[in-house]
This record gives sequence, C-alpha cells and structure tokens, in this order.
Amino acid sequence: MKKKMKFVLTLALLASFGYHAEAQEQYFSAVKPVETGKAPGMKVKLLSSAGETKTYMLIFSKGDEVVSGLTEFAQQCKVKSAHYTGIGDVMAAKAGWFNYSRKQFKIINIDTSEIASLIGDIASFNGKLVAHTHFSTATRDGLVHGGHMIELVSGPTIEIIMTTEPVALYKKLDEEFNAGIIDPELKK
Repeated sequence: MKKKMKFVLTLALLASFGYHAEAQEQYFSAVKPVETGKAPGMKVKLLSSAGETKTYMLIFSKGDEVVSGLTEFAQQCKVKSAHYTGIGDVMAAKAGWFNYSRKQFKIINIDTSEIASLIGDIASFNGKLVAHTHFSTATRDGLVHGGHMIELVSGPTIEIIMTTEPVALYKKLDEEFNAGIIDPELKK
C-alpha cells in the first residue's frame, strides 16, 4: 500500500510542475529537407549495369550520416528512382514512429547497435530527390528497435546495395498526413 501511495504522490508532484510525457518527446516533420555533406567517407562502386539500370555498392565509413549520404549520392548521380537494402553497424540513430494526430514522426533515439534490416527507395518530391528508408537495429541486449530512418551514424561500416532505375518516380503531398507519397501516375 505504501508503494502505491508513493507512486500516486509522485504522479501528483509531477503534475503540479506541469510535467507531461508528450512534452518531453521530440518530433520530426515528414517533409523536412535533408542536409547533405555529412557523409564525407562514403565510397561508391558501380557493380553492374543493364541498359539504364545500374547497381551500386555504397560503403559508409565510421561517423558518416547515412540519410545525408544517400541523398547526396542521388543528387550527384541524377537518380530518377531507386531501391536499396543494407547492413552494418550503427553508432547512433534516430528512428521515427509516425504519429497520425500530429502528422509528424516521434523520434526514437537508438544507441550503438547492429542493423537487422534496412530497406528503402528514392523518388522526387517538390523537385528534390528523397531517400525514404525504414530500418530495424538490434541493441546489445538483442532487442530490436526501428522505424522510419531520420538519422543514422555509421559505426565501422554500413554497406548498401542500390539499384537505380531509368523511370522517374514522383511524390505528391498527402495533406491528410502532411507526407510525400509516391504517385505512379504523377509526371514531372
């Protein structure tokens, strides 16, 4: 009974100071532009090409920020559309869980971990190429965390195999969710 009373008193004290769990949460816009130049150690190798379809290996070095590097690669290579998968080690990451009522991603901070899955695509939104990635990563206790990739800092390496396609894909703003959604019928 004493534990229950202590818990209730703690909640009352926190409420009296105006503490609300949601106020402590961080959120990220689904349509915020990505800053490039944060993956200076990224290396790229063309693996194969069949007509205009090309497959590349992108190798990120320790400290490279992957979202920035993917975006910069897409811009420099004038990618029309692409899809990719990856593996590697993470020093730190921010995953996003989409909150429908706020129309933003709730940020989930993740420490050092191993990528269990990384998959994404590239399309154009408002005249800019956007890498849309989802990932899951396992922490040292074996628990898996993940979601929409907002930020990911490479550990010793992250290796991504990307296939670029000759057909351009475009996103349009879905106002219900304030998010860019691929529309296969949309033309430049």
